[in-house]
Amino acid sequence: MFEASLYSTIYYLVVIIATIIATNKYRVLTYTNDGIGEKNKKLTEWIFPAIISLFIGLRPVDGRFVDMVNYNSYYYAQQYGKSFSFDADATNYIFDNLFSWLGANYYDITVFFLIIAICYFMGAYKAMKLLFKNHAFLAFVVFLGAFSTLSYATNGIKAGAAASFFLCALGYREKKIKAAICLILSLGFHHSMIMPIMAYIISLFLKNSKYYFAFWVFALLMAVLHISGFQEFFAGMSDESGAEYLNPENEDWGGKTGFRLDFVIYSFLPVFIGYMAIFKYKLESKIYSFLLNVYLLTNAVWMLCMYAAFTNRIAYLSWLMYPVVTIYPFFCKNFMPEQTTKLKQLVWIQLLFTLFMYIVYYG
Repeated sequence: MFEASLYSTIYYLVVIIATIIATNKYRVLTYTNDGIGEKNKKLTEWIFPAIISLFIGLRPVDGRFVDMVNYNSYYYAQQYGKSFSFDADATNYIFDNLFSWLGANYYDITVFFLIIAICYFMGAYKAMKLLFKNHAFLAFVVFLGAFSTLSYATNGIKAGAAASFFLCALGYREKKIKAAICLILSLGFHHSMIMPIMAYIISLFLKNSKYYFAFWVFALLMAVLHISGFQEFFAGMSDESGAEYLNPENEDWGGKTGFRLDFVIYSFLPVFIGYMAIFKYKLESKIYSFLLNVYLLTNAVWMLCMYAAFTNRIAYLSWLMYPVVTIYPFFCKNFMPEQTTKLKQLVWIQLLFTLFMYIVYYG
């Protein structure tokens, strides 16, 4: 176990090294009929995500990881050694009951954090295997280097684990039973996943990306004009917890409020890539269109709720797909000049942005 102060630095050093290895592997991309290729079935490929899971899961309880201290305090004060009965009315019916069951059976809190880390990182790698097949390592490295990944591995752990199950559901989109199981697990870990799950279902039936791009532009216009009627509408449909998230006057929120130009710029990259791929280069891929449509819809809903207190957590409901939807079209087929070079540049741009935010912006 390392000192808590070293975790972020070690994590990003590992991601930088992994990115160098992953991008150097690709000189020229080759394409099969479906664009992605066959699955790599070697068990050794799971070693890297397993190591990351252990590294994060066995971290010390420390205030640098924010909510970790709260979980630790509540676990030993309210759950440890207490009798367990399944709570069907729990807000997060799988996560909350797992938390209570572990405490009732005298497991150390470290076991809980390790299980959640395994769900998060191993689940994400499974999703990359499903979506990218033999390109899963590069996709997983891009996931590790994404802006929100480390934060939701150590702080927003409920949403992080739920996100990985949702990504698996994206990968199982053609296997309805497995997809449904993953969606149920995702919702069971965090109730906020109801929004991307609804976007998932809508995108299965409404497949024309033009409508999603139009809705995204409409939502951006509403945010620029500070029209908050949609936010109030969603708050009225939500439970008490969701309504508090959408309340701009929430006193528990200590971050920025108002129009988040930085978030819009960050969210725009997959939108721009999707527009260019589909409309300029005429890329035709049912899988990519589905992934992009889910992202556009969830990101648009965030913009309609941009002035909410916990706007970053609402944005994450689309950002959880960010690494996937950003690089997926580059593996579909060769549709633009110097595509491999552009892919590697994109991978590094995303990582450098994350490092800039970590080192300079947040200091």
